[in-house]
Amino acid sequence: MANPGYGKRPAGDEDPHADPDFAHLSPREAEIAVFVDHLDDGHAMGHKVLAAQHPRYGQQAVRTSLNRLAVAGHLRWIREHITVEDHTMRWVTRTYWSRTRRSEAWWEEFARERNGRIVSADHRPGLARTEEPEPPEPRAAAQPDADPDPESASEGGTSYLALAALREADPRMSLSEADCRSLAALAEEWLSRGATPQDITRAVTEGLPATVNNPGGLARNRLENRMPPKKLKLRQKAAPRRARVTRAVICCMSCDADELTTTIKGGMCPDCYAEFEAAEAAEAAEAAEEAGAVEPGYVPDTFLAAPDADAVYTWVDVPRRAAEVRAAGGLRPKAERAL
Repeated sequence: MANPGYGKRPAGDEDPHADPDFAHLSPREAEIAVFVDHLDDGHAMGHKVLAAQHPRYGQQAVRTSLNRLAVAGHLRWIREHITVEDHTMRWVTRTYWSRTRRSEAWWEEFARERNGRIVSADHRPGLARTEEPEPPEPRAAAQPDADPDPESASEGGTSYLALAALREADPRMSLSEADCRSLAALAEEWLSRGATPQDITRAVTEGLPATVNNPGGLARNRLENRMPPKKLKLRQKAAPRRARVTRAVICCMSCDADELTTTIKGGMCPDCYAEFEAAEAAEAAEAAEEAGAVEPGYVPDTFLAAPDADAVYTWVDVPRRAAEVRAAGGLRPKAERAL
């Protein structure tokens, strides 16, 4: 998934998916647009991540297609300045996606409307996080040999009374007053873990041997070895901190420059947009040449000593012209020359 802030986010409420949504795009851009449109919110939008998951296109193709989608009005990077209610501030960059084709003015207005928005508390992967991680709950060290609570060890304490009542459940477990006081801490731990006095009685008296020579020692052994597990403490999740967008600026899809330092057109700064147009022109010329769309006799200006914009180039059939010159000079055609 994406780093905090860079995941895919919808630009607004839109109609369900439909086939004509990307009919104005070329086949490759339309395919990648459908692929991006079906990604979950918060999914990473880097060209490397998308290329690794797309079955057909590599990194360069995906990167070019993302730029074309930005120019077409489907994609923007918007950097937002967020102020959290604990007075901390940060910048996050979000990738906003629109299935509907949007104009430059629409995206500018969308960025302005981000000012004052409250950041959602639903922090899914790839979205800006405004919650600090909760510190781990400190574990109290076990103190089995700690001094018993005076109240629990007293004759009126619940743990003391539970131990003293063992003689009524089974005469073989008749504990002395000293035994009850020394075992009161263990019995109190049982009670703190959710056990009842009846649970203590069953744990100590069940399955006794025929003769018990040391009731106090046997009770201690069973209370320690049959101790119930600690109750799971359910911690309430701290309420998420509210955060407000105090400023939003559109930034370049290629170099990350924002509109505070340059102008953004088609989701790119002037330098990156010029490189994009040059690459588009070169790719179009290469495709036209491969398709045979270049007219015969065309000579690029770079091959001319002094290119003339008003010059008219005509196509000449060189073999045929050579034959006409030979005939005008009274020479036999080249094909009829004797060997």
